[in-house]
Amino acid sequence: VKQLGLHNDIGLIDPSEGSTCKIGMTPSTCFLLLSLLLLSSSTRGVQDHEEGFISITISDKGLDFAKDILIDQAVDSITLSQLPEIEETVQVPLVGKANVVLSEITINDIQVNSSSVNTGETGITVVVSGATANLSLKWRYSVSSWLVPIGISDSGTATAEVNDLQVGLTVNLTNQEGTLKLLLLDSGCHVRDLSIKLHGGAAWLYQVLVDAFAGSIASGVEEAVSDQINEGISTLDVLLQSLPKTFPIDETAALNVSFVNNPELSDSAIELQINGLFIGRNEILSPQGYRRGSDVSVSGANASPKMITISLHENVFKSASLVYFTADTLKWTVDELPDQNLLNTAEWRFLIPQLYKQYPNDDMNLDVFVSSPPDIQVTNKDVGVQISIDIILNVLEAGEVVPVACISVDFSASCAAEIIGNNLAGWLKLNKFSTYLKWSKIGKLHLNLIQSVTSAVLKTVLIPYLNSQLVRGIPLPILNDFALDNARILYAPPWITVSSDVSFLGHYHHKHLPAYVS
Repeated sequence: VKQLGLHNDIGLIDPSEGSTCKIGMTPSTCFLLLSLLLLSSSTRGVQDHEEGFISITISDKGLDFAKDILIDQAVDSITLSQLPEIEETVQVPLVGKANVVLSEITINDIQVNSSSVNTGETGITVVVSGATANLSLKWRYSVSSWLVPIGISDSGTATAEVNDLQVGLTVNLTNQEGTLKLLLLDSGCHVRDLSIKLHGGAAWLYQVLVDAFAGSIASGVEEAVSDQINEGISTLDVLLQSLPKTFPIDETAALNVSFVNNPELSDSAIELQINGLFIGRNEILSPQGYRRGSDVSVSGANASPKMITISLHENVFKSASLVYFTADTLKWTVDELPDQNLLNTAEWRFLIPQLYKQYPNDDMNLDVFVSSPPDIQVTNKDVGVQISIDIILNVLEAGEVVPVACISVDFSASCAAEIIGNNLAGWLKLNKFSTYLKWSKIGKLHLNLIQSVTSAVLKTVLIPYLNSQLVRGIPLPILNDFALDNARILYAPPWITVSSDVSFLGHYHHKHLPAYVS
């Protein structure tokens, strides 16, 4: 940003009245334009186009929210900072040569009256206009001349007010090996108007401050703000670079949260894509063999605008089922039922005489195995789940586990999504199931026996266990110190979309609001 020279309108004032001397400065003709050019994101060297199965869209409302937080934090960091000491030697008519020093120049307060954020193909531009700043400082001078050979000196305080402070910056986000790189493309700060008020001092000192020091004070403010911009962007870049590429879910699975492709900037939003698939804890990150399918559309005529929209493709859930199935974790041993008598051969002596004849009054348990990766599909009203399991009936005889029969079960369930904290959780409800006898060493089993065992296992063991895991949820990609607020869930097959406002927690406790399911 090119800085034009300062032109000062100087007015001498009566110090006895404590008046203010005002300096008018011409604005930089190219600052407000901030003509910011950046390289096309397609030249950043990203490898083959990858699919993102979690999409994050930050709307203009969300960008305004983020902009306000960043501006507040920038103001806090600049407030009470001190500018370098300024010293000038000037020739004062009828007085002589004066050495004047301004010290402890402190920015006490900054008020931002207007700010805006705009996005587009050229980047993200933030402009602050009409801001004011109040400064305090100390002054001292000494004068020596042939008229006053012994010299004179004085000291005191002053205040300065910056009016119509203009600040602007443009940044861009690029994908750098799965993390986000924040680039500062251009920035500038310009003081358009500054006034100074002295407390005490000789009348000629006002003229000296106007002529020799106003420009230096304004430049000091501009430099302090520009330095803070550079430091702030660097800090944000380090934060983005430090974001993990995987998020551990438990000892078995992790979520691949590496970014894919470059962020897409439109006139009203930023869209980020995350891989979003589950992987084994020990797997090396690599592209997954899923097809993402159709893009998501989350517009709604009656929906109020939200700050952020997070969309999860059903392949996220399918990858989770595959990881847990491959890790051989979807199996359980059942040795307790609400009707505990069902786990003793004596209960079946009339229904399965051969079982009781071979194993009289022996305890039993059940081994439950998921026989194939559960099939998960997003529907218009919930998430549909199809699961196939095998239930092996075991007799516990003389310390040995003896398998005697195997029942195969295909059942369907529906899962209603909900937001718990910053997690997408759910609650599974059994819809229907069908059973058949896979094999038996104790003769043919009656249908009512198979149905009874299956119903007990599903309703009292499997579904409650799955719900205990689902309530933990999938962590949504939200930065620390931020929380979803008043979230809504929309089913748009094959996507689940969470539209939400965001609150900044800071050091305050936040009470999560329930999600409203569309």
